[in-house]
Amino acid sequence: MTSPHTQHVDSGHLRGVFSPVVTPFKADLSPDAERLVRHCRWLLSNDVGLAVFGTNSEANSMSVDEKIELLDFLIDTGIDPFRMMPGTGCSALTDSVRLTAHATNLGVTGVLMLPPFYYKGVSDEGLYRNFAEVIERVGDSRLQIYLYNIPPVSQVSISVALIERLVKHYPDVVVGIKDSSGDWSVTESYLEVFASIGSVFPGSESFLLQGLRNGAAGCISATANVNPAAISNLFATWQNEDADAQQTRLNEIRGIFARYPMIPALKAAIANYTKDSSWQRVRPPLVELSSEQERSLINELESAGYNFSQPYQ
Repeated sequence: MTSPHTQHVDSGHLRGVFSPVVTPFKADLSPDAERLVRHCRWLLSNDVGLAVFGTNSEANSMSVDEKIELLDFLIDTGIDPFRMMPGTGCSALTDSVRLTAHATNLGVTGVLMLPPFYYKGVSDEGLYRNFAEVIERVGDSRLQIYLYNIPPVSQVSISVALIERLVKHYPDVVVGIKDSSGDWSVTESYLEVFASIGSVFPGSESFLLQGLRNGAAGCISATANVNPAAISNLFATWQNEDADAQQTRLNEIRGIFARYPMIPALKAAIANYTKDSSWQRVRPPLVELSSEQERSLINELESAGYNFSQPYQ
């Protein structure tokens, strides 16, 4: 049965807390599918949905073939596609089409789509043609796209005008957006354009309460990998009297992780609290935390009374 925290709303759009699921790697740096499944199951048990192949998944360090194999493995081992929002946006148009079509055929509820991010300074016209071409080539009535705006990394912004044009021509396909701009005014502009037609997800739990109070659908956050129960609890209880206190607590833990390179820090925390050093591996060009950084991170978390949700199986 689908969790009440991560589910469709009446319009058919996703709501809840999602994690860009970190990807474990084996000693040869190939994806570790079995560890990934365990982590996904743990996230689901804490009412967090699965935005596999997001930024913090090291998605753009993996090939389309690797991502397809992982998706197949997740589904084959019983992970519910209803609770997945895989990232399928690539620099190459044909890669985006192939991965998006495969994910849609597997029955995922929606896909999270980056704009093509290699070329900078591209026009809205070029971005529109890219998204439209993906939609037309996939040609599947089940396809639902959540755009992914992360200009601090992609250096490509998704404008309100572009969204309005896409929604006008593909109203049943372009149904929402994740905003990782870190700028509330940008998130607010997306909330206005999607007010009655889709879902907006801030890209950090730091904006979760503010977002929910202004019509957001939840959040898609890196630190949901390591603090899932607390974040999903705020989503479920945001109208309670203690909501502001919950948000302050989330911000404290988020702030600790933000002082370190995010992906290696997430993996270091998982490695420490699961007693599984394999989790420390990242794919080049990323590097793991130094021993000093790792000790500092764990000490800060312990001093803050951080609780890694258990059990982790």
